[in-house]
Amino acid sequence: MDVVRAALGERRISYSGGSYGNYLGGVYATMFPGRLDRAVLDSGVDPAVWGGLLGKSMVGANERAFARWADWAARRHRTYGLGTTRGAVLATVRKTIAASGREPLRLGRYRVDDTVTPVVLLNLLQEDRDPARATLADAAAQMARAAAGRPAPPTGALKENLEFLLTGAESRYGSAQMALICGDGGAPGDPEYYWREIERNRAKAPIFGSIGHNINPCAFWPVKPREPMTRIGAHTRALLVGATGDTRTTYEGTRILHGLLRGSRLVTLRGADVHAPYQIGYGNACVDDAVHRYVLTGRVPARNITCEK
Repeated sequence: MDVVRAALGERRISYSGGSYGNYLGGVYATMFPGRLDRAVLDSGVDPAVWGGLLGKSMVGANERAFARWADWAARRHRTYGLGTTRGAVLATVRKTIAASGREPLRLGRYRVDDTVTPVVLLNLLQEDRDPARATLADAAAQMARAAAGRPAPPTGALKENLEFLLTGAESRYGSAQMALICGDGGAPGDPEYYWREIERNRAKAPIFGSIGHNINPCAFWPVKPREPMTRIGAHTRALLVGATGDTRTTYEGTRILHGLLRGSRLVTLRGADVHAPYQIGYGNACVDDAVHRYVLTGRVPARNITCEK
């Protein structure tokens, strides 16, 4: 990034990054504090958990967001048939996962076992607006039909996710992501470590614990990180954004980065289950206005801002 800045002949750059891009912005601010002008950092990662065990930090937030989605789906039982209460919807999902563990679900040309069913649910638990929740409910209903032995040729987002997960389509995305994570920070190589973590967390994380605590490519990465990770800590007048129900990088991670970046301000979106709300165009006027004022003027707010969903 700094080589690009120099090549362009710019004394300072402005930067907007979400998720890993938020973390990367914090690293740049630490390494080159005098070369950063405006910086919007949306939904950050706690530097202490960045690396091969990153998934562990996401489990609790996703279990809570999934429970709130179950409330939404229960109010629409006539449409999706998943259950009339939160508990009933969650029971249907757990039954589907268990059935896929006994025998892979038949979803068109795909055979989907319990290493895949929760990943589909996680992938579709992106945010809490009605269209996204409907997409997740439709996929859950299709998998529930297959678990019951009924014909269930996958359609829509479920079909796209199964193609992504089981055929190698768009594998460049996953490969690049793992190269970044594993290249920065490794992970234990003993499979028993992960089994113990899954068992220890199974009761409190019945849907996503087997994903977040499971083994991943970092355990087998062929090279070790070449250098220690940058210890983030700088004075920069950056603006951070975070949603309290973030499903990918937890809100706590954003708060920690805010503390490490002295002089920064934090815009909190309270009550929303969404990752990178400004970056994806979530459409919260309070968040958008705060970011736009900062970008236009270069002045951070006098104090942190809390926006309601």
